[in-house]
Amino acid sequence: MRGLSRASLATVEERFNAVAGSADLGRLADDLDAVVDLLDREHGLRRALSDPARPAEQKAQTVRALLGGKVSDAAVETTVAAAEAKWSKASDMTAALERYSVVASAAEAESTGRIDEVEDELFRFSRIVAANPELRRALADQAAPVQGKQELLQNLLGGKVAPSSLRLITQAAVHPRGRSLETGLEEIGQLVAQQRQRLVAVVRSAVELTDAQKQRLAAWLRNSYGRDVHLNVEVDPRVIGGFSVRVGDEIIDTTIVGRIEEVRRRLAG
Repeated sequence: MRGLSRASLATVEERFNAVAGSADLGRLADDLDAVVDLLDREHGLRRALSDPARPAEQKAQTVRALLGGKVSDAAVETTVAAAEAKWSKASDMTAALERYSVVASAAEAESTGRIDEVEDELFRFSRIVAANPELRRALADQAAPVQGKQELLQNLLGGKVAPSSLRLITQAAVHPRGRSLETGLEEIGQLVAQQRQRLVAVVRSAVELTDAQKQRLAAWLRNSYGRDVHLNVEVDPRVIGGFSVRVGDEIIDTTIVGRIEEVRRRLAG
C-alpha cells in the first residue's frame, strides 16, 4: 500500500468520505475486499479499469454495470473513483481499494469503541505468526485455497477477537500483494492507527512493562512527537537491560546491547 500516487489517493478518499458517512462500514469493508478479490483474479478487467487511455466516464459505466446491485452503493462509488483516478500501474488501483477497505474496518472499530482492541490484536497475531512457522506456512502458501485460509482463521480467531480484527487479518493473508504476512499486518496496523491520527511504537523489553511504565513511555513519546502514540509491547528475553522503541524507521535504543553497538560504531568511525 506504499508508493501510491497521493493525488489519486486524494481523489478516492474524497469520494470514499462522501459515501462512508451513511454506509454500513462493516459491509463496505467486506464489499471493497470482494472487489479487490475480483480484480486480482480478473487481470483483463483490472487492466481495462486502470487504463489511463480509456475515458473516465466509460470506466465508470463499466464499474456500475458490473457491480451495481451486487455490492453496496458506497462500494460502487469508491470503485468508480479508483477507476477514474490515474495510476502508474494497474495493481495500484486495487491497492488503493484495499487501503479503503482497511479504513472502513478501522472506522467501524472506532465507532464501536474497539479500535484499541483491533490495534492490539493485529500486533499480537503478527507475533503468533512469527513464533509459529507451521501456521505461517499455511497462511503464506499461495497455492492454498482462499476458502481454506478463511476457515483456518475463523476456527482460530472467530469469537476471540473483534470482527474488524478477523476481517483485517484475513485480508492480509488472502491478499499478500508480494508482502510477507507480518509486513501486511504491520501496514494494516499503521492504517488503523492513522484512523485516530496516532503513531505506532513497537517496544522490545526483556520483561513485561507495568501499566505505569507504559503510561510514562507513551507520555514521553507523545511529547517527543507531538502526537498520540499506541504502544505495541513485545517481550523478548534476549534484550539485555533497558528497552528499544521503534517508531516508523526511527529506533530509540536504551538496551545494553544497543549501547555497546553505539560504542563500536563510534570506535569504527
